[in-house]
Amino acid sequence: MIDLSGRTALVTGGSAGIGFSLAEALHAQGANVVLTSRSSDRAEIAAEGIGANTLGIACDVRDPEACEAAIASSVERFGGVDILINNAGLGVFRSIKEMTREEWESQIRTNLDGVFYMTKAALPALIDADDAWIVNIGSLASRNSFAGGVGYNASKFGLLGMTEAMMLDLRYDGIRAAIIMPGSVNTDFSHVGQDRQWAIQPGDVADAVLHVMAQPQNTLVSRVEIRPSAPPKK
Repeated sequence: MIDLSGRTALVTGGSAGIGFSLAEALHAQGANVVLTSRSSDRAEIAAEGIGANTLGIACDVRDPEACEAAIASSVERFGGVDILINNAGLGVFRSIKEMTREEWESQIRTNLDGVFYMTKAALPALIDADDAWIVNIGSLASRNSFAGGVGYNASKFGLLGMTEAMMLDLRYDGIRAAIIMPGSVNTDFSHVGQDRQWAIQPGDVADAVLHVMAQPQNTLVSRVEIRPSAPPKK
């Protein structure tokens, strides 16, 4: 699909779910892969499962210094960063009547602040790279509000706006920025189990990312919406 030999990709939240599928897919196309998790054990186990030229490191994206350290480790190990996949995310699904201040802040800090901090940390390396990419993993919740989504919707609407502004800010620095917005994905992200075969599979999201990155250098698919083709009828 795309030859990423010699290039380095960093995937936040890469130890499970969509992030792990992304790390696997990038590695399969020849990339060196750095994947992060808040747990060093989970990151290292995931990296070992993918194979050679994969580095798993602990990083809480809510901490700007941790993001800077993750980029420094990537540059030290592989010489640079060419691709940044901001995938780490958090969802707490409660109405505004029920949501606590701590739950609100945890979503905003992870889903918005984390993307900002990691992108800021990565920019020097990305600007030095040849044909760099930032791909943010959003959600259809970036456009479609739902009851119980007060915090999640706010963070994902914000991520869409941030990505589109980022794309305009960085296009003349040789960096293409895009957002992938899946609907229901068959992971345990929302604690509903992994038996929803009708849902989008994590690998489908990874395929979409590779498809976007495979476009010619003068072309940018900046926003992709992905839906289950036949979800259960309501």
